[in-house]
Amino acid sequence: MVLSVKRLSIDDARILLEGAAMKSREIGVPMCTAITDDTGLLLAFEREDGGKPTSVSIAIDKAYTAAGARRPTRFYGERTTPDGPTWGIHTSNGGRFNVIPGGLPLVLDGAVIGGVGCSSGTGDEDEQVAQAAIDHLYAKLNEGA
Repeated sequence: MVLSVKRLSIDDARILLEGAAMKSREIGVPMCTAITDDTGLLLAFEREDGGKPTSVSIAIDKAYTAAGARRPTRFYGERTTPDGPTWGIHTSNGGRFNVIPGGLPLVLDGAVIGGVGCSSGTGDEDEQVAQAAIDHLYAKLNEGA
């Protein structure tokens, strides 16, 4: 049987970046934002003026983790204490598995179709911007429905 898979387009990725930028301006934290497809491969990236250079790879790895693991990075961060159920997972996937809040899976019709990773603020700020990006895409998709 051949699978039919929904995918993000580059236009969808641009809408996600737009939503992230609007929220980052609102909260006053310039972000690095990464958008991946459902496999965790990079589709689009933007480092806003003032986004931390050290946050580039962190944002990409957050999006990679959220898409590939099908869960927010916060989920794993809360479970990677030395006695936690996922201790050590942060060293998997060549060290790319990120457990810092700010990576969210993008879910459409019950399927993960991508990931959004943001970095440059606190974990909570990063996650807030990633969620705003997703909300912005959903709003645009609903406009066309």
